[in-house]
This record gives sequence, C-alpha cells and structure tokens, in this order.
Amino acid sequence: MTAFLSVCDVDIHYGSTKVLKNINLDVEKNEFVALLGASGCGKTTLLNSICGFKAVSCGSIWNDGLDITRLPPEKREMAMVFQSYALWPHMTAKQNISYGLKLRKQSKEQISKRVAEILDLLNLEEFGDRLVTQLSGGQRQRVALGRALAVDPKLLLMDEPLSNLDARIRKTVRHEIKALQKRLGFTAIMVTHDREEAMIMADKIVVLNNHGEIAQKGSPEEVFNNPNSEFIAEFMGAENILSLKVKMDDSFLIIKAGPYNEQTRIKQEYIPQSLRKDGILKSHFRSETAKLVQPDTEISEGLLMIGIVTQVTYPGGFFRHAVSVGDLSFLVDHEHRIETGEVSGIFLEPEDLHLFEG
Repeated sequence: MTAFLSVCDVDIHYGSTKVLKNINLDVEKNEFVALLGASGCGKTTLLNSICGFKAVSCGSIWNDGLDITRLPPEKREMAMVFQSYALWPHMTAKQNISYGLKLRKQSKEQISKRVAEILDLLNLEEFGDRLVTQLSGGQRQRVALGRALAVDPKLLLMDEPLSNLDARIRKTVRHEIKALQKRLGFTAIMVTHDREEAMIMADKIVVLNNHGEIAQKGSPEEVFNNPNSEFIAEFMGAENILSLKVKMDDSFLIIKAGPYNEQTRIKQEYIPQSLRKDGILKSHFRSETAKLVQPDTEISEGLLMIGIVTQVTYPGGFFRHAVSVGDLSFLVDHEHRIETGEVSGIFLEPEDLHLFEG
C-alpha cells in the first residue's frame, strides 16, 4: 500500500442493511480530506470504521503500511474530535487536554510541557484553568482539538467538528483549523454536510451518495467545476436544471431554438466526448454564474433565455432573483435589483453549463 491510509473494497452492514458499499479511498500523508454528503449517507460510519469503532463487513483498511482492519481503536494511533466535543464537564481545559497523555502514562513533567505547548498553539493560555463549561463554543472546540493533537496521532479524525458553532464563529474556526493543519502537517479526515466548509478546508473532497457509495472524489476545484453526474452537480450547488434539444456539426454543439431561446451554439471543447451527438441533454447551472441581461442582448455562443422576474430577495452582497421561463423557474444572482414583473434575459457562458445525458 503506497498511500498513508488506504480503505480497500470496504462494505459495512447494520444488521441486514448495507450502509456502505465498495468504498475505496486513499489518503496521502499530510493531506486534509473532507467526507461530504447528505445526512444518513454513511459519512460518520466510514469515519468510525477507520478509527475502529465500527467493524467492516468486508474489505481492509491500511495505515502507514500496516493492516489495521481488526485492530482495536486504542491500537490505531488515531484521535477523534466528536461532534459533541465529548469533553469532561468537571475538568478544566488543561485537564481535558492532558487526559489522553495520562492514559499513556506519561510523566507529570512531560504532560505539563505538552499541555503548555498545546495551549500556546491554540491561543488558550489564559483559559487553561477554567472549567470547560465556562468556555465559549469556539473555545471548547479548540480544547477538543487540543486533546486530540496532544497525543500526536498518526491520523486526526473529525466528525462535524464545527456544527455546534454559530455561523460567525464557524467561519473563523474553519480557517484556524486549516492553518493549524498546514503548520503542523498532520493528516486529517473530516466529516461534514457543509459544502462551503469542505471547499475551504479540504485538499480532497469525497462525496458519498444516498446509497452509501463514493460518487466522486478529487480536489475541491475538480469536484466543483467538473461534476461527473447530475447528483454531484446539484449537490455542489448547480441546482437550476433545464433540458436542451441539441445537434452536432463539425465544430459546435448546436442548441436548437425553443419557445424562450434562440438557436445558439457551444464549441465542442466544452462538451464531453460522450455527449457529442444529436438528442436531448440536461443542463445544470449555478445561480451565481448565470447573468441577468437585457432581453435583446446578442450572443454568439452560450445560451440566452427570456423570462419574467417573479421574486427578489437580498441574501447580502447581491440580489437573488427568481425568474420564470415558461413553466420553469430559475434562481439567478445579480448585483442590482430588477423589479418583479420585468422581462429579463438569463445568459449562460458555455463553461457555466454542466451537461449530462438527457
């Protein structure tokens, strides 16, 4: 096994129900991997199988060249940060951080030195003697992370570590964890259902579908910009969907005229080889990549649809418009407000259209 961690052909059952199917995943040393997917898809189950809390039904798990498939959790040299933090409420921050070191029977001097290092690393020096119940959510999260890092694990596992924080604190802490991982160079796997969180923190994203299978894995840019299925496209935010009648000529994919669009074309370089044929394609696009333009805008490539603005909201920093095009409705972001009832064009560049078999 050449990867630092390898999950090979793993299935996991709960009773007669198979919750994970044929999981194959390689994690390189010092890599930060995010397991992403909807609730119930098996993300936490996969994390628990890696750390030994859940036995695999078949397949194997290797870490640093060793087969750890049947090793108990305490023999795997890993540490877990739980969703609930799982801190001892009657202990101080120092005592929680030192807990794993005491179990390893380190000396008082070693423990004191290591705890001081961790408190300094996480900017918790002034909070070391406080009970964790007296700390804020962000501070408790740091204590849980410190307890895990104190034992110098081969692999750090995190199960929705930021889900209990409010949005403002969560944005700060996600950057702190990523910076800490880069600084210390530890290997980490994090479970999350938050797409933005995974994009910001991870070197590699692994998306599980609702059947307990890996649907796609790759860098954040690859998964976001080149979804390999409609499921991935929609999960990664391309939630606007329409069907297009197309035909091929020598150099272009021709999008045929419809009730709300003129005939137009897209260069073949934007079209996967398997889709270069006449027929119907399904397209997904994001609200932030579509553009609202004047209905009479002339285009040479891409797609222009004409619709009516039916709703406007302000999420902050831009206006989000619901635009009805015939029986369909699309969400489109725009820097300026366009009033409801106005006719508007929705323009999509060729690279904004994620195309799939119709």
